[in-house]
Amino acid sequence: MTLKASRLVLYALPAIPLAALTLPLYIIVPTFYSETLGLSLASVGAALLFVRLFDAFNDPLVGWMADRWRPSMGRRRATFLASLPIAALAALMLFWPPVDAGPGHLVFWGAVLSLGYTAAIIPLTSWGAEMAGDYRERARVAGFREGFTLVGTLLAIALPFAIGMESAEGLHGLAVLGIVVAVLLLALGGLTVWRVPEPREYSRTRLDLRDGLRHMARNGPFLRLIAAFLINGLANGIPATLFLYFVSDRLGLPEMRGPLLFVYFLAGIAGMPLALAAARRFGKHRAWCVAMLFTCAVFAFAPLIGEGNWLAFAALSVATGLTLGFDLALPAAIQADVIDVDTAASGEQRSGLYFAAWSLATKLSLALAVGLAFPLLQFFGFEAGGDNDARALTALAVTYAWVPVALKLAAIGLMWNFPLDETTQRGLRSRIETVS
Repeated sequence: MTLKASRLVLYALPAIPLAALTLPLYIIVPTFYSETLGLSLASVGAALLFVRLFDAFNDPLVGWMADRWRPSMGRRRATFLASLPIAALAALMLFWPPVDAGPGHLVFWGAVLSLGYTAAIIPLTSWGAEMAGDYRERARVAGFREGFTLVGTLLAIALPFAIGMESAEGLHGLAVLGIVVAVLLLALGGLTVWRVPEPREYSRTRLDLRDGLRHMARNGPFLRLIAAFLINGLANGIPATLFLYFVSDRLGLPEMRGPLLFVYFLAGIAGMPLALAAARRFGKHRAWCVAMLFTCAVFAFAPLIGEGNWLAFAALSVATGLTLGFDLALPAAIQADVIDVDTAASGEQRSGLYFAAWSLATKLSLALAVGLAFPLLQFFGFEAGGDNDARALTALAVTYAWVPVALKLAAIGLMWNFPLDETTQRGLRSRIETVS
């Protein structure tokens, strides 16, 4: 069944404010807390890594609850609605910190934001996975959601840089972003709950947490996918974390940070239709692998770009941005398919627990990028906004580009011959829907 575009738009709208709580959080917030508030790179990295350790306990519990709680309005809609005020308040506090905020402020409100974001994104992605059972239609659902995610990412980038973040006093750019995100979370999230119905549930039994985890551990396609996703997420997270430093310190173009970042994510929106077309033609996992190979081939040239050459870096940003839609939409659509493996075997549709693992892998990869990249650069003598020597700038360039290329090649090796294709998935859906 093909879902109406209007329903997909209403479903995907909350992805706009939620986008500000993902990649932009790890691009802009560490820079603001280190450059503007004066925290050390090591303390910022340690604080965000601590928040991700909190996620290791938080995410599975939220995912389990999102599957087991069945109020009258539906388990996906109710959990999502409950998350909105938590995420809105935490975004406001984290993006608008007091001028004397230290690592403790970042840790506490980062943890609260993580809780609110997890309680929003797990039911929202589970909701999307359960809206469609068809292999190709799932890519379309994920494409709408991730397309709106890129729109929100552009908003999250444009506002802080347009208004400015040079001072922590008053209504700076990051504070305005916090206000906008809080308002949109409540408004658009409420609209989605009101207008989009709860998806049908195909569970025929209930498992306790231990049995559920045992089935996950036996789900070979899921384990393979999440390993590749974690590795590729780290490959994406490192340059995302270091982007502002690379442009400012390696290229010597601090005034171009906002425009270049905007160009990258704008290209990502343009690349989303390419991702969906490639998935229809070649299959989701193979299309994703080819996109990663293309990214590696292009990104390998990043350290060779000379100082001040913004045009070459803009071309690189456009080329790699076009593959961003592949990284966002296709793995999420494949994740919906691997849940079918579990549902067919266990008898319970536990999308929440699976997307909790997905959420944890996403946040862990981004946190590892910060927790590993910042101390590594500090070891080589790199200082944010400082007078860095050739050794420090070389370490920045290599960490920014060549380390991610090596990681992406490992992810490609895991996914190239992925066993779950369209034919296999259709067989699984037939079993699930016939029994139910």
